[in-house]
Amino acid sequence: MTTPAPVSGEHHYPCQSCGADLRFAPGQTRLVCDYCGHVQDIPQATGQGTAVLTELALADGLAARLPASETEEQRTTSCPNCGASIEFQGETHATDCPYCATPVVTDTGTRRLIKPQGVVPFALTEEAARKALSRWLKGLWFAPSGLSDYARKGRRMRGIYAPFWTFDADTRTDYAGQRGDYYYETRTRTVRVDGRSETRREQVRKIRWRSVSGRVARAFDDVLVYAARSLPPEYVAALRPWDLSDLKPYRPDYLAGFEAEGYTVELLEGHHLARAEMVHVIQSDVRRDIGGDEQRISQMEPQFTDETFKHVLLPIWTAAYKYRGRSYRFVVNAQTGQVRGDRPWSAIKIALAVALGLMVAGGSAYLKYLYDTGALN
Repeated sequence: MTTPAPVSGEHHYPCQSCGADLRFAPGQTRLVCDYCGHVQDIPQATGQGTAVLTELALADGLAARLPASETEEQRTTSCPNCGASIEFQGETHATDCPYCATPVVTDTGTRRLIKPQGVVPFALTEEAARKALSRWLKGLWFAPSGLSDYARKGRRMRGIYAPFWTFDADTRTDYAGQRGDYYYETRTRTVRVDGRSETRREQVRKIRWRSVSGRVARAFDDVLVYAARSLPPEYVAALRPWDLSDLKPYRPDYLAGFEAEGYTVELLEGHHLARAEMVHVIQSDVRRDIGGDEQRISQMEPQFTDETFKHVLLPIWTAAYKYRGRSYRFVVNAQTGQVRGDRPWSAIKIALAVALGLMVAGGSAYLKYLYDTGALN
């Protein structure tokens, strides 16, 4: 059975049985209808499609020379609270931000964006993501006791595809620096012990430096850069690692029933961030090539060739809760179940822990007093 084409170019898939919207089933390769249970396969997932995951030439992307087929017009608006770029589908003109639950309304403008070349489909269901979040909350010290139950029974989680860039490059780097090797010399010094002078011999470590130069080479594949600003860097880092071997050639079928965030980190900025990460790795390669016990790098000239990039979408479950007057935001890697969120604290639990600590410290001090005064002898 084939999958119907999107209606009017939007990501809308009518059920062939009842006409309701289909949604992608996480962890599967099909679209399902929540109303009548009808199932329709995704052709590419079953080997019937011909789409190929391709890399784009970085020079063409930076110079805005990409073919028209690699770009698209999207209705987006920026969340006034967290800055997420929210994409609108069909006749929808208002929604709330999936990251912070702030109401947003689309404007009348559109943006021409680079199309995604790849997507990692959702592997975790909403129920599985909620369980992962509940386990994470229960594992936190001094978290409010009721928050885990509230999160488990609270509002629905939102499935969203977050935008990322990947970058590939071949590199060759000429370097110059110094190699430091340890050696030891025996030194004699005089010290006073119990009022008397003693002569002691000790080993003193020194470094013998010599100039070195050489060349290292490394091929980088899929250096991943978050292409938005809605999630703090520590959240993005906590969701790693992503298994990019699960990347599928992009099809809008995978987005059915989910949301997608437009990128706000442009290709040029993303490339600068990727280059910085590559240079950091190259520095490690150079130090390893220099060898010795310590290294100094005085000059390093990386050369980058055959640079390509992709725009890819990675799956995240999000939840934004208000609990006892405070707002909490959580994200779950919908491929691996990794969780990161706002760290909730329980003032009562902290106060009890402090009180218990003071009691223990006071008890220890009292016992020591009794021992010192001979009361326990």
